[in-house]
Amino acid sequence: MKYYTYTIQSLSDGSYYVGSTEDIKNRLGKHNKGRVRSTKSKRPFKLVYCEKFDSRQEAYKRERQIKSYKGGEAFKKILRVGTQAVNEDRL
Repeated sequence: MKYYTYTIQSLSDGSYYVGSTEDIKNRLGKHNKGRVRSTKSKRPFKLVYCEKFDSRQEAYKRERQIKSYKGGEAFKKILRVGTQAVNEDRL
């Protein structure tokens, strides 16, 4: 099974959320339907970055690494690369 680390952006206030999941499309749907407590008030969202991993542990490790970048130059670089990859549908 594949696991994903993802970043979504709120279309209402521009903020970002970083997470990991087994099913990226289902998880994005949950964010947009208000079924995730931490993002409920910031709906709707768009996917801006996604990476695929072979294990849950790898995906979670990458999630934590990306969260440590938040607001810094490394986070901005990931978003630039990620937006291109998402637009090219590399999921």
